Amino acid sequence: MQDWINLLEQVFIYTSVTFVIGLFIMPWFISILRKYKIGKNIREESLDGKKTALFSALHAKKSGTPTMGGLAIWGLVLVIVFLSRLLSFLGVIESSLLQRSEVYLPLFTLVFVGILGAVDDYCNVKGIGKTKGLSFTLRSSILLFFGLLGGLWFYLKLGYTHITVPFFGLIEMGWFYVPFFILVVFFTSNAVNVADGLDGLAGGLLLMSFSVLAILAIMRDHIFLGLFCGVIVGALLSFLWYNAPPAQFYMGDTGAFSLGACLAVIALMTDLVFILPFIGFVFFFVMGSVVLQLFWKKYFKRKLFLIAPIHHHFEQKGWSESAIVIRFWIIGSMFCLLGLLLGVVVLNQQNIEYMYKNSDIIDDSPVVNVI
Repeated sequence: MQDWINLLEQVFIYTSVTFVIGLFIMPWFISILRKYKIGKNIREESLDGKKTALFSALHAKKSGTPTMGGLAIWGLVLVIVFLSRLLSFLGVIESSLLQRSEVYLPLFTLVFVGILGAVDDYCNVKGIGKTKGLSFTLRSSILLFFGLLGGLWFYLKLGYTHITVPFFGLIEMGWFYVPFFILVVFFTSNAVNVADGLDGLAGGLLLMSFSVLAILAIMRDHIFLGLFCGVIVGALLSFLWYNAPPAQFYMGDTGAFSLGACLAVIALMTDLVFILPFIGFVFFFVMGSVVLQLFWKKYFKRKLFLIAPIHHHFEQKGWSESAIVIRFWIIGSMFCLLGLLLGVVVLNQQNIEYMYKNSDIIDDSPVVNVI
């Protein structure tokens, strides 16, 4: 019991410190975005190349609002991770997040995909490209290539060959694990990006998702991975403070893509990938509405929704932005709770043995006091 209290204290300290530092950093970052006119341009074409007249009319007032807030989110996470390393070097704390191999992959994912999103955001701000940003094909190709490298690393270097399905146990996948990895990362990152369309929507949902992963990672004795999730939660809290309606800035693709990809990688690392559809239910629901809309228009020559993604459909129906966000948060919280329960089921299945026991990625050493 005392160990759990100590762990909760550590998570609270990391999350709180990140949140407080973020509260001071975010206004400074917003002022820089305004100074250099890093404001959002409303995209005028959808994925199928058609004009987005209804969407443009709904969100014309948001044009020019500072974007690329995701840089502040994952940048703040980087600061905290390296700060913990410095404090560890000085002997203030016993061990840092950066010293633990389980943090390397999600941190690398956060930064690499964040840079990809930042380039897309910059092109949007400068009006570069037909759709005011990187083309879907180019962006997807880079993301798929990253997923391929990640999948090969997990399969060849770390020996990941199977996944755990709630109530069924281990399913051996062999080399099929690589394309599975690619699809999970690609679809999750795009789903989060598509859901990032209303003030506070994606940020609040990501906050819930990473909180669940933090709890489950710690329950699996992946303490430093849980603490890393806590740092992300703290960064998201500080972002949401200034992203609350009316938003002072947006996370942009650099935030949505990177956090979505990081969410997927952590779920894969901890063998909790099958709770991802629950803790990320709203993301996948929103993404599904876009796929359905494209399918309907192609084969039935008409729209299924007034606008896709579906949250904009409700906007067009007359719902207020705040009402949509809060209702989607409620739905998201219910599914996150269900995902947490399923995660506990997975952790307690008697036929499960961690695939990471003999890998370099997860440190199964006893719990240590890092604060």
